[in-house]
Amino acid sequence: MGKVTLAKTAGFCFGVRRAVEMVYTEADKGKKVVTLGSIIHNDQVVSDLEKRGVSVIEESVLSDDSVDLTGVTVVIRSHGVAKSVYEKLRQKKCEIVDSTCPFVKKIHDIVQERAGEGYDIVIVGSREHPEVQGTLGWCRPGGTVTGTVVETEEEMEAFRPSNSEKKVCVVAQTTFNYKKFKDLVEIISKKGYDIIAVNTICNATAERQQEASELAAQSDAMIVIGGKNSSNSRKLFEISKNQCENTYFIQTLEDLDTSCIESSASLGITAGASTPKNIIQEVLTACQKKEVLENY
Repeated sequence: MGKVTLAKTAGFCFGVRRAVEMVYTEADKGKKVVTLGSIIHNDQVVSDLEKRGVSVIEESVLSDDSVDLTGVTVVIRSHGVAKSVYEKLRQKKCEIVDSTCPFVKKIHDIVQERAGEGYDIVIVGSREHPEVQGTLGWCRPGGTVTGTVVETEEEMEAFRPSNSEKKVCVVAQTTFNYKKFKDLVEIISKKGYDIIAVNTICNATAERQQEASELAAQSDAMIVIGGKNSSNSRKLFEISKNQCENTYFIQTLEDLDTSCIESSASLGITAGASTPKNIIQEVLTACQKKEVLENY
């Protein structure tokens, strides 16, 4: 193996780092702490928090009268939640710690304001992703889900506004592929609607995707490190794969088959926004050792 290059932007983004630090801070207080869904899409971080007594609950338990959360610290994860969830939490008389990423919060504010002005809301993103599900719950002042999620060109072509003035506000999941977002906005822009398109893809995501593309184009092989359920990591894999056929997606060093990369003259490594630094370092060190041994 030849040169090994680690992307400068690999690993935790601001929003994820903030959320994880907030959970650990609460855990250190010695109180009962739960997170509403996994704090981030990384099994290793979730497992470590479990060892510290932090458990995961799902939103469905908030509708269960038999579940008592009085005095429990409930951490809202970085992906955010629907407006109605806050009221349910207050009814449970728990302590709310909100670690919603500020960039996600900005989207909530945008869709709530524009929906209140009569705009149909189009969210470009993965409809099953928790961030998108949470954003849907801010598409009306009362929190009723009325937004439309669009993932493909076909879905954007088929979209029709429900309001007579044909007013449409388009936003994006913060980790969506920027090029795809531009392409989808271009499709709806040709329809003659009254459109407000807001690029809500966070800068960290855009930078990571751009760097991954450039690094993959210059490498014989590429490794993308991320959780199996991490949307932004999967997108980094797709982008890298388009530039470098020999691109491999792993969660930890245990998943890495070094035989696939040992003949590469150059290796690029990047990681999703929910990948801890220690996992990235383990993979980097292993690849660098491989490089030294082969050149010995």
